Amino acid sequence: MKEWFESWFDTRYYHILYKNRDHSEAELFIRNLFGELDVSESSKVLDLACGKGRHSIFVNSMGYNTTGVDLSEESIETAKLNESDNLRFFQHDMRLPIEGASFDLVLNLFTSFGYFQDTTHNEKMLSSIHNYLSEDGRLVIDFFNTETVLRDLVQTETKLIDGIAFNISKTIENGSIVKDINFQDHGDDYNFQERVQALKLADFEKMLQGTNFELEAIFGNYQLEEYDSNSERLIIVAKKIKK
Repeated sequence: MKEWFESWFDTRYYHILYKNRDHSEAELFIRNLFGELDVSESSKVLDLACGKGRHSIFVNSMGYNTTGVDLSEESIETAKLNESDNLRFFQHDMRLPIEGASFDLVLNLFTSFGYFQDTTHNEKMLSSIHNYLSEDGRLVIDFFNTETVLRDLVQTETKLIDGIAFNISKTIENGSIVKDINFQDHGDDYNFQERVQALKLADFEKMLQGTNFELEAIFGNYQLEEYDSNSERLIIVAKKIKK
């Protein structure tokens, strides 16, 4: 049986529901982040769980050698339309190593972590990243702020997009935030689910320490302001240390 992200992310409905993502906000975040980290022009950057490549494409436009990977075949097919000599995309499971590759900076953005029912797969993913990061390479994880999400959880809502009424309900189940998405299209019923672990800062600190990363910085939004329990995001910068 496929896991939820294998089924949902490869449908056109996923891209319809999230079609109005703020590209200008994403670009501002990348500019702020790369300025804060003083990323060298010679750095090789990996966008891990890149989707259709919006972040990868912008990073590459700033002059960086960029690679984007994602499990979704459909997303990668679209991303590949933008390939160039120093921008490439391929399908990949982020839990697995990337043989023969080395990157100076790995980006895991827009809550692309904590998808797995088996929580040990989080450590497996981080260990794989550690293996293909260069010496003193850095990892950036952009996750929702679980503190804020749990406090402000909207249990039910309906979003009308492109003539489709997406009926969305959110619950907390076994330490995960679960979003059920139900809708009709051309007379057919569809049911999908998103399930993301409700990870907090302490959880990330423990996982990173256990996989040989050192916490370098924490931010609370895309303007890179200080993180606290009311922040919009939990943005973590971690540095690879030797095993």
